[in-house]
Amino acid sequence: MSLVLAKNVSKTYQTGEVEVKALKGLDFEIEPASFVSFVGPSGSGKTTLLNLIGCLDSPTSGQLNVVGADVASLGRADGATFRGKNIGFVFQDFNLIPVLTVFENIEYPLLMVTGFDAGERRQRVEALLSAVGMEDQAKKFPGQISGGQKQRAAVARALVGDPKLVLADEPTANLDHESAFMVINLMKSMKEERKTTFIFSTHDPRIVEAAEIVYTLEDGLLVNREERRTGNG
Repeated sequence: MSLVLAKNVSKTYQTGEVEVKALKGLDFEIEPASFVSFVGPSGSGKTTLLNLIGCLDSPTSGQLNVVGADVASLGRADGATFRGKNIGFVFQDFNLIPVLTVFENIEYPLLMVTGFDAGERRQRVEALLSAVGMEDQAKKFPGQISGGQKQRAAVARALVGDPKLVLADEPTANLDHESAFMVINLMKSMKEERKTTFIFSTHDPRIVEAAEIVYTLEDGLLVNREERRTGNG
């Protein structure tokens, strides 16, 4: 079964008297344990699409199913619960909470959903800290670590709830060359080990090169699908 299935998905925004058609009749599907990039110029609809897949917004028309749920049918509360259980997020500006330590930032999503006691939270966070090579940074605050380390912490935070899907919006945009490669390789290895699906919105050719499937968006339309390599590890 597809992890993400879009049928004729459109999104229209009303800005004053102006109607903006951000997405226009998209059809695509994404399988479990995939590494997928959506590329295209600014304004092509990439971020809008990630917001829909992340259940942060609903399509104006068409059908979008994510991890078995119809996105349009999720209310605000149900959507938040669904995201907490199924979707992780990685952002270009890291979005770490400055007054929390690295450990506490990674732990934070587990506090937002029920079912994780303190022992399990610690076990999960320590396992992710080890996986991203950040054990020695656990007690530091975001202001005390580099951009690359912040993004590695953000990847750990996205994965701590063991989501089926991680959405990454320009995750290497604020990183230097070496840090960007490190983060891309980290996400690729996490995909292989955990069978997590990663979906990127990006301009970064390094992410595009690493992707298994690349969808190209132009002016709200899907204009190309390119399969770079087969096999899910």
